[in-house]
Amino acid sequence: MTTSHRPIALITGASRAIGIGVAIARALARSGWDLGLTFWRLYDATMPWSSDPEEVAVLRAECEATGARTVAVEADLAQVDGPARVFSAVERNLGPVTALVMSHCHSVNSDILTTTVESFDRHFAVNARATWLLVREFGKRFRGDFGSGRILAITSDHTAGNLPYGASKGAMDRIVLAAAHEFKALGICANVINPGPTDTGWMTDELMGQVRRDTPLDRVGLPEDCANLVAFLCSPEGGWINAQLLYSNGGIQ
Repeated sequence: MTTSHRPIALITGASRAIGIGVAIARALARSGWDLGLTFWRLYDATMPWSSDPEEVAVLRAECEATGARTVAVEADLAQVDGPARVFSAVERNLGPVTALVMSHCHSVNSDILTTTVESFDRHFAVNARATWLLVREFGKRFRGDFGSGRILAITSDHTAGNLPYGASKGAMDRIVLAAAHEFKALGICANVINPGPTDTGWMTDELMGQVRRDTPLDRVGLPEDCANLVAFLCSPEGGWINAQLLYSNGGIQ
């Protein structure tokens, strides 16, 4: 392992070129961070956008061109030992993690009547339990200066018609906000970001039109909008913002 003066961020769910996780990785690389990245191709392959194995390699090359060191770890975060294995891989290749940024998710639409027990459990395993295990691992391993640590998670307020996703994201929010208080002695700031509807390839033209009409700035959110906020919150200047659920959604109604 080579040493670096750059702090290290672990970003989960950084696989798709137009995804929020990838935009966050680019923003933090430009801001002077080294990056541990996780991805899970089997999940992407089940989604309409499918899985392109080249996207992770392209992302790493882009980030390394800014001077960042990177490591990518393919991990099924529904596995109980997944978070610990990810942290160990990042520490082994880069060093101790200063910022944990969680943009992974499992999202398959279903409502109260059509959600299966299997789907419900999978959503909670990835969106809630993995978040707890990642946060726990970060707290156990954190060695940074007091006030330098960051935990961030990307959430959603979508619940009706997408019950297991929305419910598990609600649980995720509480876990992350608890860390701001339970990790007080470590000086770790923990926040949740709700970016609102973001153009990552899942919206229909009709829905995008509705989002534009409902947003005062007359556009949909972009992954870079969320990434810019993450970069600020990870900076020393963002360190006074703590234990908050932040809406960065252009004022959509």
